Amino acid sequence: MDQTSQASTDNAAQGRTVLRNYVDGEFLSSDRTFLNINPVDGSVIAEVSEADQATVDRAVQAAQRALSGPWGKLSVQERAAMLHKVADGIEARFEEFVAAEVADTGRPVQQARTLDIARAVANFRTFADLAKTANTDLYEMHTADGAGALNYTVRKPLGVVGVISPWNLPLLLFTWKVAPALACGNTVVAKPSEESPSSATLLAEVMRDAGIPPGVFNLVHGFGKDSAGEFLTRHPGIAALTFTGESSTGSTIMKAVADGVKEVSFELGGKNAAVVFADSDFDAAVAGVMRSSFTNAGQVCLCSERVYVERPIFDRFVAAMRERVGQLKLGFPHEDGVDMGPLISHGHRDKVLSYYRLAREEGATVVAGGGVPRFGDERDQGAYVEPTIWTGLPDTARCVREEIFGPVCHIAPFDTEDEVVARVNDSDYGLACALWTNNLTRAHRAARRIHVGLVWVNTWYLRDLRTPFGGVKLSGLGREGGRYSLDFYSDVSNICIKL
Repeated sequence: MDQTSQASTDNAAQGRTVLRNYVDGEFLSSDRTFLNINPVDGSVIAEVSEADQATVDRAVQAAQRALSGPWGKLSVQERAAMLHKVADGIEARFEEFVAAEVADTGRPVQQARTLDIARAVANFRTFADLAKTANTDLYEMHTADGAGALNYTVRKPLGVVGVISPWNLPLLLFTWKVAPALACGNTVVAKPSEESPSSATLLAEVMRDAGIPPGVFNLVHGFGKDSAGEFLTRHPGIAALTFTGESSTGSTIMKAVADGVKEVSFELGGKNAAVVFADSDFDAAVAGVMRSSFTNAGQVCLCSERVYVERPIFDRFVAAMRERVGQLKLGFPHEDGVDMGPLISHGHRDKVLSYYRLAREEGATVVAGGGVPRFGDERDQGAYVEPTIWTGLPDTARCVREEIFGPVCHIAPFDTEDEVVARVNDSDYGLACALWTNNLTRAHRAARRIHVGLVWVNTWYLRDLRTPFGGVKLSGLGREGGRYSLDFYSDVSNICIKL
């Protein structure tokens, strides 16, 4: 199927593809558009139709109607079968999705193939199967007359769920929310990031081709303030809203939905720590911290920007990291062996570079990187930065306390377990932490003391989709994954039967 035939149209005047909104089973253009820019070389990928208030209203109304239409009458087994068809549809167009993700983000092709698109398929299949097999509660109750009563719980759809997803792992995080919302019988109005609209638009085609009824899945493009994002969060027809992105945006959304007392689930920022004890497998720890600091150019909310290394191995660890960073290959997404692509945009690059400058002002020692690479080709028009390591900053430094969201980490020494646990916990964020140690007792003890939503021991980003995911403090509100997603995306009601 030609991508330009449905989700997008050809703008003859500009010679550009236009990505369209998807509302009530139809692809809609709009008078206002914005440009989708390739971060590798600054070229224009497409124009994107920006949804206005009327389009968002139409999408919500369509989603409300669909709740009482064919979708609302399906059994959970029938819904699950349709979501499996969606997963099959993504697989059938796998390389198209890879191309869309790579064009929008500049990430290496291998990462898009092995992580992003594969996880999107898994999200639909996993949550479809979880919904089919989810258990509910049954309680026998004694009553004064001796006859007793039964109480049992049932899951009911919330209604129309608003989904706002980020640009760093576009399809993965988009489907992480859309799949369980649909599996629980809700309908969806979803807004992908304005920086990465392509794969979500392809997904709309797959939804239609898989037979998802009109109005069940709606896609609106745009920005936050005074655009589709704000129109969606303030819409009275939205029953719940799930958001992944910056903590400040989450706070704004919470205020917007407060008057309506809507259900919310926020997956927000992180200033995550990695802790390397002297008894760890040194080579595995170095490889693990390299991965947790520089994967996707550091643009993962779970990346380690704070690295604490026990003093006896500190100098050796810093030297090993310096050597490994120097071996990272920055390049075109399709190059063999490329390790890192550009940042998502020139605007985000400006933010990351401002922290590179700030670190020097705060007195950091720049161990590696700290600038912009020069290629001598079209990549110089892209949004690349050098992977960077700092040492020498106090824990009070802004560069140690504020989320940068780039390919950077600060490495600091520590002397005792109590000390490092206190330093890890001394943060406004609390999303994840990676511990590296061969002492099993210490691993269990320290993991319980660290105030975050997720602790990895001797690994990083190893995810079982049945387990809870989310953070504390500025890192989020609520948990998703497995039955925790089912709990959020459904109303649990009790039914009491007097015997």
